[in-house]
Amino acid sequence: MGKVAIVTGGASGIGKALCTALAARGVNVVVADLDAEAAGSVARGLRGSAFGRGVDVTSASSVDDLVNSTAEEHGRLDFLFNNAGIGMGGDAEELVVAHWDRTIDVNLRGVVHGVCAAYPLMVRQGFGHIVNVASVGGLIPEPLATPYAASKFGVVGLSLSLRAEAADRGVSVSVVCPGVIETPIYERGIPGDLPAIPSTEVTDVRAAFLRTAGGRMYPAAALAEDVLRGLARDKAVIVAPRRARMQWLAARFAPNFTLRAAQAITKRERRLRGDAGEAREAA
Repeated sequence: MGKVAIVTGGASGIGKALCTALAARGVNVVVADLDAEAAGSVARGLRGSAFGRGVDVTSASSVDDLVNSTAEEHGRLDFLFNNAGIGMGGDAEELVVAHWDRTIDVNLRGVVHGVCAAYPLMVRQGFGHIVNVASVGGLIPEPLATPYAASKFGVVGLSLSLRAEAADRGVSVSVVCPGVIETPIYERGIPGDLPAIPSTEVTDVRAAFLRTAGGRMYPAAALAEDVLRGLARDKAVIVAPRRARMQWLAARFAPNFTLRAAQAITKRERRLRGDAGEAREAA
């Protein structure tokens, strides 16, 4: 029987690329997404054995059902990719608790739900690999996206701590920290049920991230290949592309330089949007 993988947020972006790469390697893939119809469409387009499932990662019971039903149907679960996530940015003074709650519910609590569902199951079966998708923004400062960075730093800490704990249980844990990847996340605005964030309404988010990436976003398909190569080597932390790895190294060995660079990015982005805050400071 072939290996079995669940990928949350599998209907687009990094998740879709991971599903495609896994299926090409003969893995039975469960494409799980809040948009069940889109998940089914992706699954039908994959080579090999793939299944689409709806899941709401903010619901523990929804994730439990996904994990348990997959394991029951296939008799095993080799990989859980906790990939579902959202972006949330803007000046911190414009954010309210609801913005923080939504970000943490999806990006961090969603991972917690996946771990709580899959880890005990993997311990019982004696094998398995949990792969949590964080961000280079979980390793270095990410100004103007503080809730997002906080959630991703949490995912990194969770992953490394669980990896140490899981080592003698036959279960591995890895965390993926991508840089700026070509995905639809930059085209999505703030969820309609949350208060508007004025600074994001006058910012071309995609252009801002392109500037951060040096003018070129890394393809999601290339990242997926990097991830699977890293998992084959059982790497604890997978950072890609090269620019993101250099940023991580700088943060580790020259933290003050990294903070100054983050401050410079903040000033640049505020200047480009004609920030009212700078006008207040000048006054």
